Amino acid sequence: MGKKRLGHEFYVFLAIVSLSLIIQARSGQFFTLNNLVDLMVSFIVPAIFAMCELIVIISGGMDVSFPAVASLSMFATTKILLSMNYTGNVFFAFLLSGSFGLIMGAINGALISIFNLPALIVTLGTQSIFMGILQGALNAQEIAEIPKVMFDFGNAKLFVATNPLNGLKSNMSSSILILFAVVIITYVFLHFTMWGRGVYAIGGDSNSAIRAGFKVKQIKFSIYCFVGIVAGIAGMTRVCMMQNCQPNNLIGMEMTVIAAVVLGGTSVKGGSGTIIGALLGTFLLTIISNSLLLLSIPTYWQSFFTGLIIIIGTGVTSFQLILSSHRLPSMRKSKNEA
Repeated sequence: MGKKRLGHEFYVFLAIVSLSLIIQARSGQFFTLNNLVDLMVSFIVPAIFAMCELIVIISGGMDVSFPAVASLSMFATTKILLSMNYTGNVFFAFLLSGSFGLIMGAINGALISIFNLPALIVTLGTQSIFMGILQGALNAQEIAEIPKVMFDFGNAKLFVATNPLNGLKSNMSSSILILFAVVIITYVFLHFTMWGRGVYAIGGDSNSAIRAGFKVKQIKFSIYCFVGIVAGIAGMTRVCMMQNCQPNNLIGMEMTVIAAVVLGGTSVKGGSGTIIGALLGTFLLTIISNSLLLLSIPTYWQSFFTGLIIIIGTGVTSFQLILSSHRLPSMRKSKNEA
């Protein structure tokens, strides 16, 4: 199983390299330092989202509410901090946004785990509820001036990359440290805890997971709590990076993130998936959305190529699953004959 996942990741990596070389050959600008930094900055928020969606899909679920959770969390946090004239540490802003996300994630988790409702249907419903609260009850409008601590964090940079040909400069945002932290925490949870083993077990076969002693309801509930926390953090990261709060800016990102995770080799049936694959899938779609302008390709063709690669990538994953299902009975038959 591990070899198959690694093989899929290799092909995604090969697609990234091939596309990068094509763009470089046509534009001569892809491998410039400032363009690579711009790509990494654009990659940060989708990659954070990919970490929480990865865990959901591995568990056999599907969450489409995380952009709404992020939007409501970041808007409510920004409004509260502005009303307080908050001047403390930016860590509190992330903590508060993550806490709002936790509450909304717990609502999803309770409906899915306690009442055994389909995850996709539940999160479709809560997505509409959260957006209704944001746009209706809160009458969310763009907040042009965010608290200074958030502005300063978003303005902080690790280094500046300069294009030697045209002098254009790009800042590597310190927000990438948030991504590193989320990736490390997700990796530790998935690979070094019984909780992570439970996530894979539930996605493989929920009944078998119960017989193996895993507390399936508790694990499912905690999965969506984790998604809520990470979504809240991603929303706050987006506000700090953009240095303003646009409440509708993240809406619609869910399908791209889900596609990126599946494109990276995560099975939509659950039970398998890797962090490296999810990150590679996300980076490939980031390249497509950000770099095709270097080839002078119109915007509508960018959507076409994005959709095409998503279909091809998910088709390859499904084909691998079909081969695996046919190969397994053959292996069992060979063992019985032996």
